[in-house]
Amino acid sequence: MRSPLSFRVFVATGFTLGVIALGTVVLQLASTDTVAFASVGNAPIPRPRQLSHTWHLVNGTHWQIVSDTREPTDDTDAREKTRGSCGPGMVEVAGKMKIDPPRKSLYDGNSVEEMQKKTCTNWINKEYPERCQTFDRDAWLELSKTLPNRDMHYCMDRFEYPNQKGEYPIIEVSFYEARDLCGAMNKRLCTEDEWTFACEGEEATPYPYGYERSPTTCVSDKTWLPYNDQALRERSSQGAMAELDKLWQGYRSGEQEKCRSIFGVYDMTGNVDEWTTSVREGERPSILKGGYWGPVRTRCRPATRSHDQNHAFYQQGFRCCSDAGAAVKPPVDPEGATGAMGAGAFDDVSVSDSLGALTDGLFHRPAP
Repeated sequence: MRSPLSFRVFVATGFTLGVIALGTVVLQLASTDTVAFASVGNAPIPRPRQLSHTWHLVNGTHWQIVSDTREPTDDTDAREKTRGSCGPGMVEVAGKMKIDPPRKSLYDGNSVEEMQKKTCTNWINKEYPERCQTFDRDAWLELSKTLPNRDMHYCMDRFEYPNQKGEYPIIEVSFYEARDLCGAMNKRLCTEDEWTFACEGEEATPYPYGYERSPTTCVSDKTWLPYNDQALRERSSQGAMAELDKLWQGYRSGEQEKCRSIFGVYDMTGNVDEWTTSVREGERPSILKGGYWGPVRTRCRPATRSHDQNHAFYQQGFRCCSDAGAAVKPPVDPEGATGAMGAGAFDDVSVSDSLGALTDGLFHRPAP
């Protein structure tokens, strides 16, 4: 029979070897950029991926990539010369918007969006979300020449919030949160019609830059990456931050200089989806416009109407509007410790967080 002393030595030795083995795994997870695996039962769990960006946690709920290439708003206003009677960082938008003719039935196919699709001469795909490569300008102008119109006059942020050239847009923001952030500057969320007109202009072009789809003009048609819904459930967690870092394919505001509407509003299609307020009676107010970097419709007219006001996701942001001539507060400094954009930054995921991820599946194999 084994003596009590021998048994205690055996247990102590086994425990020590186990700690050493665990430490070796931790060091491997923390030091290598190759994919290392641990095992939960028989299922291998990939190690956390190295982050590509440094992120701000904004107001404890939203995320923004840290940028070191910010341009002062006054300098942008002076160069762009589109401010007009609007506040700093805003663009004056005025003109006549083509509007849908009166409906003959619930769905008669005569909306501007449906009519516009009839002039597509080169479809990338016609299934949802449909994407058209080329629209026929002459055919569209002929088809739309008798459409009714409405006078429009208002101010719109030049860039996605926080509305500063060189900054990244904030994401993971709900409709209610976007509304309140605009309200803090004496602004409001744009209506979907205001957003559409600022994108398409009086000619009602399909894209803010014209009739030919161009993924190099505005960031769009990037390969869609599957997301881990579990990782995104706790918006303020480092697991969510790591998932956002994996999914992110957007650009800094104004980085694509040709992604600019006729009025001088940037990044209206692609980059991130933008919250607007519905103009239709009897439906929820929360409408998304513009599409994001993925292979979606990404045109001026289409809208996503399926999300409620509490929905927040990895590719959603917003911009603000105001009435023409209205007094607004200066843009909020995203680097400040207080105010709407007060933030805390995380550079990477710690070893302890990495170990926790091995048991809950928050992290993924690095994208190829």
